[in-house]
Amino acid sequence: MTSLNREQITAALDAVIDPVDGQSITTKGMVQGIDIHDETVNVMIAVDPERGPALEDLRQAAEKAVASVNGVTTARVALTAERAKGAKGPSQQSAPQTPPRQPAQPGQRPQGAGQKPLELPTVRSIVTVASGKGGVGKSTTSVNLALSLVAQGLKVGLLDADIYGPSLPRMMGLRGAKPTPSSENQGKMIPPSAFGMRIMSIGFMVDEEQPVIWRGPMAMGALEQLLRDTDWGDIDVLVVDMPPGTGDIQLSMAQRVPVTGAVIVSTPQDIALLDAKKGLNMFRKVNVPVFGLIENMSYYKCPECGHVDHVFDHGGARKAADELGVAFLGEIPLDLKIRLGADEGKPIVNTDPDGEHSKAYGAIAEKIAAAVDERVGPAEAPKKKGLFPKINFK
Repeated sequence: MTSLNREQITAALDAVIDPVDGQSITTKGMVQGIDIHDETVNVMIAVDPERGPALEDLRQAAEKAVASVNGVTTARVALTAERAKGAKGPSQQSAPQTPPRQPAQPGQRPQGAGQKPLELPTVRSIVTVASGKGGVGKSTTSVNLALSLVAQGLKVGLLDADIYGPSLPRMMGLRGAKPTPSSENQGKMIPPSAFGMRIMSIGFMVDEEQPVIWRGPMAMGALEQLLRDTDWGDIDVLVVDMPPGTGDIQLSMAQRVPVTGAVIVSTPQDIALLDAKKGLNMFRKVNVPVFGLIENMSYYKCPECGHVDHVFDHGGARKAADELGVAFLGEIPLDLKIRLGADEGKPIVNTDPDGEHSKAYGAIAEKIAAAVDERVGPAEAPKKKGLFPKINFK
């Protein structure tokens, strides 16, 4: 295996010329980040925000240059407007600048200056599963809701938008899997598949134990490329497992991606609900419809005697939904089988499709599917409820 280094990548990028002044992007100090992992290279190029929309050709030229380096199998180049206009290099940078955003009109999303929404023509709808804080079981919920939508006969894709803490490769039993180049769509990647759907995550490109140490703009650029450069096929719903909080990635998704609706996951505790309300209000401020709240870890039912304990309180998400004027989508219990299924890459909706917990996920998924139909119209193919692909684990 060829050992790649930054000098090789920098030398390749030195041949990429800025058409405005004929200078190399390396000479001008535009290359702000190079990340190498095995045969995958990610590059961040800083540009004037006013020029950003016109530099797609330059971005593609840089990506082609990196891909031409011996040993590189995957090259990704993203543009960022982080650097101040006129900066020539790291020593001359001023404070980071954010492109000015135009105020949103009623019913419209706020966009960064000159930014256009990503076009995903084969994706009928996009549903984000978000939370105001970590540790509420959002990724487990995302996985089982996506599988429940598959069980209803929908064509589903699943995107791991948590660049810093990707978990879907493990949860979907795909550790060690890699995307492959698409033979039909040049420049696109065919993501790994499991349980009847395609799944994409930065976790397929980096080692599970390796931290992703990227600044916000680089992480947002990587997320955009995961969306844009993935061959999703023709799908009804792309479920996006969002990172916790209300930071750069959430804002980038709201501004750049045509999100159909958001689902908020919370546990019943007051502190979790406070953060969930913040997440919900963030989506409202950027005019993304909120389909409703889910109360995860809502109760514990003893498998021996059937006694129910409300370990983390109970009913808080339903009350919060009423206060905020959104739908309460349902309750998911705290159960060891759900947690073990996620850790072992065997989601409970697949391993026990007729069980009580799978029915709870299925009921929520039906409400989400109905909300999607209301927003974008029904799927062309009729739904076949109750069907689920049979998966044999070896």
